[in-house]
Amino acid sequence: MSESPVSSPSATRRNLCIALTVSLTLPALQGCFPLVAGGATAVTLMAADRRTSGTYIEDEGIEWRTRDRIRQRFGNTVNVSVTSFNRNVLLTGEVPNDSIRSEAGRLAEGVENVRGVINELVLGAPSTLNSRSNDALITSKVRARFVENRTPGSQHVKVVTEAGTVFLLGIVTRTEAEAATQITRTTAGVMKVVRVFEYISDEEAVRLDGLPKADTWQTNSDRN
Repeated sequence: MSESPVSSPSATRRNLCIALTVSLTLPALQGCFPLVAGGATAVTLMAADRRTSGTYIEDEGIEWRTRDRIRQRFGNTVNVSVTSFNRNVLLTGEVPNDSIRSEAGRLAEGVENVRGVINELVLGAPSTLNSRSNDALITSKVRARFVENRTPGSQHVKVVTEAGTVFLLGIVTRTEAEAATQITRTTAGVMKVVRVFEYISDEEAVRLDGLPKADTWQTNSDRN
């Protein structure tokens, strides 16, 4: 598994190991979008997340805005899923041609507060309902196996599945990343694993898990 550094804004008081095999495009930052996260579920999810609470809420807004822009531009001619983690946007799904793929990436780059775009869109017809249901099942299996195997740090790993490819996102240690990857790659139905992780030290993880979420982070990703 090859790793190479990516240029992105410096994180405050953080020493992160950067590993990247997915191309990351850094846009200019724009204005803010207010979003209110309601209910106990959102509070619980934020408490288990190593992102700051503000960044968690901001990611929700970025996803909404990006989906809306793509839907308004392309309607039902594309199947694009949007996942934002620490203000870096992962695009997955199917589009008719390279031109639309590139334009979808540019639309995501132009959304307020987006730091980077990881464009994993593929060329092809929109996936079927059966295919999407299978992806949802794979995601559920992976998460269930995390719990069953008591995978270290799995509560900090976000799982996204598209056409049998599983994308893993999160702020994790190398040990946590390897454990999550091993469980995922050995789960029935998984064809490929793409890791989109921020790596931190064991000491940093312990410190971070015990502190309020008040800082911002850098992102990196690697493939398996």
